[in-house]
Amino acid sequence: MASDSTRKMTEGNPLTLILGFSVPMLAGLLFQQMYNLVDTIIVGQTLGDNALAAVGSTGSINFLINGFCMGICSGFAIPVAQRFGAESYDSMRKFVGNSIVLSAIFSVALTIIVGIFCYQILAIMRTPEDIIDLAYSYISIIFLGIPVTFLYNLTAGIMRSLGDSKTPTYFLIMAAGINIVLDIVFIIVLGMSVNGPALATVLSQLIAGMSCLIYMKKKFPILKLTKEDCKLGKHHSQVLISMGIPFGLQYSVTAIGSVILQTAVNGLGTVAVASMTAGSKVSMFVVCPFDALGGTMATYAGQNVGAKNIPRVIKGTWVAQLLGTIYAVVILVVLFFSGRYILHLFTSTSIVIDQAMQFLLANAVTYTLLAAVNIFRFAIQGMGFSTFAIYSGVMEMIARILVAFTFVPMIGYAGAIWASPVAWLFAVFFLIPGFYSCCKKLDNKFNGAQIYHL
Repeated sequence: MASDSTRKMTEGNPLTLILGFSVPMLAGLLFQQMYNLVDTIIVGQTLGDNALAAVGSTGSINFLINGFCMGICSGFAIPVAQRFGAESYDSMRKFVGNSIVLSAIFSVALTIIVGIFCYQILAIMRTPEDIIDLAYSYISIIFLGIPVTFLYNLTAGIMRSLGDSKTPTYFLIMAAGINIVLDIVFIIVLGMSVNGPALATVLSQLIAGMSCLIYMKKKFPILKLTKEDCKLGKHHSQVLISMGIPFGLQYSVTAIGSVILQTAVNGLGTVAVASMTAGSKVSMFVVCPFDALGGTMATYAGQNVGAKNIPRVIKGTWVAQLLGTIYAVVILVVLFFSGRYILHLFTSTSIVIDQAMQFLLANAVTYTLLAAVNIFRFAIQGMGFSTFAIYSGVMEMIARILVAFTFVPMIGYAGAIWASPVAWLFAVFFLIPGFYSCCKKLDNKFNGAQIYHL
């Protein structure tokens, strides 16, 4: 039997379930974005422009590597959600045990590989000579924390797969607060450089990961593992790897497209870079609901596939899309009338604000597409088609590269601001037909019933 800490998404009103699951995730995402902003301010105000540039220069490689780690953990959680939905708890525990062992192996291997080549990677990325040593000091500590990244994201992913999206959020908020305090202690009190905030990030995430682990042991008796559960089995490990690797690669593929586009924007000059940066800061906040809806659909689809209820997967996916569309319209209106005032928080330069507004509005009018990308992609992954879902990431990468090498050279900044909308359009053209194809395959596998009339 499921414990009180778990939550079934195979019964009840999909709208109520999706809202109840996604709102706590949204709170965590918003708080994390707020922390990232405060962390940036602390580094810039206390350590100076070079330190700020050094930390900022590692952003894309940080996302590339740690995004891959987080993707693997998210993929590992999908079979757990499916077995939980099917009420096959013995198999579920084997997936949990095998995911722990595989995470340990992946984390150690990645830490060693990235640690060896970290400085060379920064050099290949043309990190300026006056900040490359600072950048290495920061990112090398972050990468030494890869096992900690696995610890938090795996435990949080498993809890979410069992229907608990609140507890990981509470621990994330706690960790963000601890991170800010440690930043102040390490930098101001102890006089550390950029290695201070890096160490603060690793330690705070360690606390969050250990908190999740302790909570799981106390509140999820359904996850009481045996030595046999943690013994790598061919079937369970193959399923986990087939889910986790494509999930991780999707993050990496998306990062590659973004890095190439950023390189093109860098060639347009400081004003263009500042404008895109300011616009992106605002955008990262307002798109959090789409990320939360996507994460929700991975669990929702996973559990309902486990219960062999494909019509419910389709219904829930379109309910989520409706919620995403409503929010997209609301935030478009908000940005249209208030975007300039929000941008004044980051800069007072009029040309930067003008161009940042162009970026924001170009994105906002197509946020419905972004909602669809997140919702349908994660639903497909939740159904177990991780490899299929990665193709949408490839489509996004192709679109951004296309914009970087054609639109930006021809029309400059005006072309760059449409990179994401074009990428989302490419992905949606692939994802929605792909979603129904995946549903049809599963429906034929389960019972051959008609699934398109709800």
